[in-house]
Amino acid sequence: MFRALFAALTGGSKRGQDLFDLALAEAGRPEWFIGGEVPDTVNGRFAVLATIIALITVRIEREGPEGEQASVALAERLVETLDAEIREMGVGDPTLGKQVRKLVGAVGGRVERWRTIAGSGGPWTEEVKRSLYLDEPPGPDAVDYSTNELRSFWNRLSESDLGRLVEGRIG
Repeated sequence: MFRALFAALTGGSKRGQDLFDLALAEAGRPEWFIGGEVPDTVNGRFAVLATIIALITVRIEREGPEGEQASVALAERLVETLDAEIREMGVGDPTLGKQVRKLVGAVGGRVERWRTIAGSGGPWTEEVKRSLYLDEPPGPDAVDYSTNELRSFWNRLSESDLGRLVEGRIG
């Protein structure tokens, strides 16, 4: 009842939610953990999500002020989700902020590195290793697989207009 009365105040879906859902759907594909051999652990899953969010951020920032607004909305959803997930894992309030900042910083580092790589058309292999595999080096076939998947995702992002991306649609 109250939801209907105050709909204008609470709004519908949260700003950036569709874009965040796009990132979650891509990062949740089992192929990352099978063909790409990314460790299927909390850290491995975060590495995939952080890399996907970094590529989305790099892409939408190219759209000027509208893209920057979408990037901020995506970052807000990421922070809210990390906060909720870390709480659910049992991390208490005194260290919660520190943990969230550390994870958001990890995404930010990826954004900076992918800006350079995606913009230059240079080799992706070393950054794929750094972004996805952390301290657990994979075999060359897995790196090739993940590199091809990330390039394919980047190409689909590049072909999508900002409006479609903000709506959580790609291609």
